[in-house]
Amino acid sequence: MFGKRKGSSDDRYPADDYDDEYGYDEDDDYDDNAYAAADYREAGAPRSGPYDFADVADLLEQVAEQRLDLGSVILPVPQGGQLQVEMTPDGTPQAVHLATEHGRITVAAYAAPKSAGQWRTVAADLADSLRNDGARVAVETGPWGRELLAVTEGADLRFIGVDGPRWMVRLVAAGPSGASNDGSPLVAAARAILRETVIRRGDDPLPVREPLPVVLPQELSEQLAAAHQAQVDAQQQQVAAQAAAPQMGPGGLPPRMPDGPRRGVDGSAMQQLGLN
Repeated sequence: MFGKRKGSSDDRYPADDYDDEYGYDEDDDYDDNAYAAADYREAGAPRSGPYDFADVADLLEQVAEQRLDLGSVILPVPQGGQLQVEMTPDGTPQAVHLATEHGRITVAAYAAPKSAGQWRTVAADLADSLRNDGARVAVETGPWGRELLAVTEGADLRFIGVDGPRWMVRLVAAGPSGASNDGSPLVAAARAILRETVIRRGDDPLPVREPLPVVLPQELSEQLAAAHQAQVDAQQQQVAAQAAAPQMGPGGLPPRMPDGPRRGVDGSAMQQLGLN
């Protein structure tokens, strides 16, 4: 890791109890070294992340091969984790998910003002939106303060947010029933990943809450492009094969062509339409 574990900031936000069925357990038993790529307990090293790129750029070079660089977000990848890339209709990478045996973890960064507090506002809006969609929502207090736990029809979700210098990072841990409870393996993995996440904000002026762009590594981008092209080629071949196949009649035989124009009482079909 880049530094020591960050102390709890429980006093930063009060723990609002949205729904009575959820409580907060102060025992935090996740493994501090579960997904650490390296141990950087050096004198003067910054405390536990998420980190701003400018603060750890030199240290990051030592573990670059063990990190997934997505441009605005640099992540440690848990052992056995698989990448899932979500693309927009025009082929632009929109999100990268880390699929683990316990559930899926998604980390995204957003532009924020210089003053902290954006996550508090985002969390309130998010809680309202989730409730409107029928989810049961509770606010719990984690290592960085406010966390949202939502039980939906399809999955349990935990949202963890952290305010940084002109950025805000949000992690979503999604899994089956109970997977997003405090102290679960999925939440332990999520918090360990977030402690080692690096945010590269950049200097461009951006609207508040604007997602910071996701840039795929060249090798991954080439693999996705090749897979997409292979899928397009297969679809084109299927369409061409269907167009080339003869239209078969009953018994697998080509349909019989009529001997001549069908005639009615007033002449052929063509004549009736005034085209002959």
